[in-house]
Amino acid sequence: MRNILIVAGGVVAVAAIAAGVYFGTRSPTAPAPVAAASTADKAALANVMPGDHVLGDPKAPITVIEYASLTCSHCAHFHTQILPEIKKKWIDTGKVKLVYRDFPLDQVAVKAAQIAECAGNDKYFGVLDIIFRGQPQWAASSDPLAEIAKPLRIAGMGENEIKACLANDAMSNAVLNDYKSGEALGVNSTPTLFINGQLYRGSRSVDELDGVFSKLAK
Repeated sequence: MRNILIVAGGVVAVAAIAAGVYFGTRSPTAPAPVAAASTADKAALANVMPGDHVLGDPKAPITVIEYASLTCSHCAHFHTQILPEIKKKWIDTGKVKLVYRDFPLDQVAVKAAQIAECAGNDKYFGVLDIIFRGQPQWAASSDPLAEIAKPLRIAGMGENEIKACLANDAMSNAVLNDYKSGEALGVNSTPTLFINGQLYRGSRSVDELDGVFSKLAK
C-alpha cells in the first residue's frame, strides 16, 4: 500500500478491449470539485456519483468504490491478479458493481489517468487494464507516458489523440474531481476500497473479498 505523495499492454487486456469484456459506463457530467465534506456529503460520495466509471450492472446491490493510482504497484496487483476473479464471480453475475476513481500519487499517474479518461466509456476499463498490466515496463522507463501510449493504438489512441487528450482541461478536471472526492472521504493511500460505504485500506485478497461479499449478499 502506498501513501499519498502528490500536491502497457498485455495480450489479455488487448483482447478484452476488442471483445468489450471491460465495458463500463460513465455519466457525461463530471462531479463538481469537492470542498470540505459534511457527513451527508461523505455518505453521498460513498455511493455512485454523476461522472463515475462503473464496471458491472449499475443496479447491483453491492457497491465497491476503489480509489487507485496508476503508478501504485499494489493497485496494479489488485487489477491484474484479484479483480479478474472478482469480476468473474461477483461482477459478471450482477451481484457487485465496481466504481473506479482516480487518486493519483504523482504527476505521471495524473497524466496516465487523463489518457484513460479519453478512451471513452466502452474502452475505459480495458485501457486501465492495459496500463496496469504494463506498469512494470513503463514505470521503469525514462519516458513513462510514451511507453504507456504504445499499446493504446489498439484502442484508437495514437500520438495525436493522446496529445490532444493531455491538453484537454475537461479530462484533467475529471481526474482532479476524483482525487478531491477521495480527500473528502479521508483517502490517503492506495488502494482504498469502500464496500457499501465501509472503508477498507490496502489491497485485499480474493478470499477476503469473497468473505465480505458473501456476508453482504445474505
